[in-house]
Amino acid sequence: MKILVCISNVPDTTSKINFIDENRAFDNQGVTFVINPNDEFGLTRAIWFQKKESATVTVASVGDASCEAILRKCLAIGADNAVRIDAEAKDGFYVAAHLAAYAEKEAFDLIITGRESIDYNGGMVGGILATLLKIPYLANCISLEKEGDAIHLQREIDGGKEILKGTLPLVIGAQKGLVEEKDLIIPNMRGIMQARQKSLTVLTPTESNPSSSISTFQKPPAKGPVKLVEANNIDLLIDLLQNEANAL
Repeated sequence: MKILVCISNVPDTTSKINFIDENRAFDNQGVTFVINPNDEFGLTRAIWFQKKESATVTVASVGDASCEAILRKCLAIGADNAVRIDAEAKDGFYVAAHLAAYAEKEAFDLIITGRESIDYNGGMVGGILATLLKIPYLANCISLEKEGDAIHLQREIDGGKEILKGTLPLVIGAQKGLVEEKDLIIPNMRGIMQARQKSLTVLTPTESNPSSSISTFQKPPAKGPVKLVEANNIDLLIDLLQNEANAL
């Protein structure tokens, strides 16, 4: 069983976000980058299959040399090898096209992407990737089991969950629930040392053009001042909620 886990290099949520070039470009100076959390849930599940089904786990990312640190972390977590496609991640279609070109050559049984990345929240790479490869896609996946040739899945939907059964090959969009946060693997010293010996391959990108471009970034408006209301002044609280906050 061959598994590909697609990895995004995203800013840590504690990082201070700024823009440059008249708000047309993201300023990555001083920003700490991490594995996209939804991708990490998917990677953890892939490692589970590695141990149970003797699966081979490859992680892949589209980006420059700066994303190699998180790929090395994926190797320390337990991935067998890593691939970096040497191209700037310009938009969701551009990323999916490069991943599809690589995946098509390798004939993976299972491809795991995150439901979405926490930087742009586009949520499109998994669906586009599956469409390009002409295989099924399941978004918001919260359970993935293999029983013989059958794959048993669950995904989150409005008001509940949907239970499905399918076969490989398959692309899924992982999220919390596929594994819990307590089950995420923290690399130990042995894993870190082994990661240095594992393969990290840099591939030349295929010819592809992005389908969109960023015109400008805009930060959310600054929060207004807070009004404190004494606990016994219920009438004022109701008036403010009704007439200023429009919450009632």
